[in-house]
Amino acid sequence: MGYAPGDRVTHGQYGDGTLISSNEYHTVIEFDAHGRRTFSSPRVVLSASSTPAPVKPVRARARAKARPADVTSS
Repeated sequence: MGYAPGDRVTHGQYGDGTLISSNEYHTVIEFDAHGRRTFSSPRVVLSASSTPAPVKPVRARARAKARPADVTSS
């Protein structure tokens, strides 16, 4: 295939994306407009892309749930 993780690639149907991982069986690409997709490596047709990756917003961390007060009986 000739691409390494982190390379920008273009797919005919999904457009531009960033190669996440690839082995002899599967290729995983995070597309700019379509999210993460997994392809069969021998069948996927890609070309190099010169477009920069878009800036992804940082997801806020989930807040910890408030713990109920310990109830002690006298």
